[in-house]
Amino acid sequence: MAEKTGLRHIGIIMDGNGRWAERQGLIRTKGHLEGLKAAKRIVKAAADRGIAYLTLYVFSTENWKRTVSEVNFIMGLVKQYLKAELDFYRENHIRIRHTGDMEGLPPDIVKDLREAMADTGDFEGLQVVLALNYGGRDEIGRALTRLVKAGGEKLAAEKFGAEDLRPFLDNPDIPDPDLIIRTGGEWRISNFLLWEAAYSEFYVSSKLWPDWTPEDLDEAIENFQGRQRRFGGVKA
Repeated sequence: MAEKTGLRHIGIIMDGNGRWAERQGLIRTKGHLEGLKAAKRIVKAAADRGIAYLTLYVFSTENWKRTVSEVNFIMGLVKQYLKAELDFYRENHIRIRHTGDMEGLPPDIVKDLREAMADTGDFEGLQVVLALNYGGRDEIGRALTRLVKAGGEKLAAEKFGAEDLRPFLDNPDIPDPDLIIRTGGEWRISNFLLWEAAYSEFYVSSKLWPDWTPEDLDEAIENFQGRQRRFGGVKA
C-alpha cells in the first residue's frame, strides 16, 4: 500500500516533550505522557496511509544521562505502552519490532518487549520499530562485532564494503528510511539511524511532538512527494 504515499519507511525523532511541558508550566514528565499519546495518533495515521515501516526514536543511548527520575518515568511509560496498547496493535494488525541494545534495558522492559514482538510477529500491517536504548554509532559497533564473530576478520583482510556490514545491522530486512522527520525545530540527527539514513530525505517541523496530529504527518508526506531523489546521481 506504499503507493498511496510514494514512500515505505518513515523515521521520526520525537523531540520536544520536555519543552512542551515547560511551556505549559508543567513538569517534564507530563510532556512525555502527552508525547506517548501523540505517538499513538501518528502510528494509527501511518497505518491508515499505507506506510510499511515506522521507526520511532523512543530512547537513545545518550538519554541515560538525564535525571534518574526522568529516566525511570520514561521506562515506566514504555512498559505501560507495551502492555496497554497491545490490543490497539492487534486490532490494526500492527507488528512491533525493536532496534537498539536490548541487553542494556531493564529486565522487565526486555520481557514485555519480547512478548509484544512475539504476540504481533505474524501481523502483516504497519511495522512499528521502537528505537529503544538506540544509538546509530552503537548499532554500527554491534554490527561490526557480529561480523567479526561470523568470520569477518578474513573479509576485512581482503576488502571491506558496505554490503558486508548490512546483514549484521539490527534489522537488515527493513529498507532504509525514505523520510526522517524531526519535530521541535532542531536541525540535527542526534545519532539516529546513521547507517540507514545515508540518502534519506529530512523534514524538520517547528511543532513540538506532543502537538503533532495526522495532519502534520500529511504535510511531511506531501513535502516529501515534492522532492526529487537522485541518490548521488543526476536525473535526466
